[in-house]
Amino acid sequence: MEHPIELPHIRIVTVSGRIGAGSTSLAHHLAARLGWRHVEGGDIFWEAIRKRMNVSTKDTNLRPDEEDQLFEEKQKQMLLNEKYLVLESKLSGFCAQDLPDVYKVDVVCEDANGDDQPQIRIDRLVNREELTMEEAKNEVLQREINDLTKWRRLYANNDDSWVYWDKKYYDLVVNTFSHNQEESLQMVLDGIGFTK
Repeated sequence: MEHPIELPHIRIVTVSGRIGAGSTSLAHHLAARLGWRHVEGGDIFWEAIRKRMNVSTKDTNLRPDEEDQLFEEKQKQMLLNEKYLVLESKLSGFCAQDLPDVYKVDVVCEDANGDDQPQIRIDRLVNREELTMEEAKNEVLQREINDLTKWRRLYANNDDSWVYWDKKYYDLVVNTFSHNQEESLQMVLDGIGFTK
């Protein structure tokens, strides 16, 4: 790997997004372009717990709260101490609110009216992960409800309107409904001041 690109005032870029919005592809391409490490929070955290507890990915509600809190603590340590890192997880941007040297990207899939497009997100999962339509619907719709229910309780005082993709938490919002992968990547590169 080449030497990582130095960015003035930015150590880490977080990439957060709803399931199937395109955050994994964006984070992967961004890390490759910068020569930075890409860490997918779900991979390091959820896979180990899933195997240990023998539950499916959508079953956030069956996971003990302590597991989520342990992961958030681990994620916060990464956000405080790492450098040259693209950290992709749903809550990474939310957890980095008070860190000015962390650039926070929100990935959405919304039409011109700002309405989420769940069917596109579901179709992407079907194509990318070779799931059935029913499996993809469960992943996108049921898992999202389970995630929000738990995280509203843990992090938002049971506020029914709280969502981790709220634009106020982010430095940049990338809409993959209206931008393809190359355009999305370029938006982030422009946002972080990367020129080559």
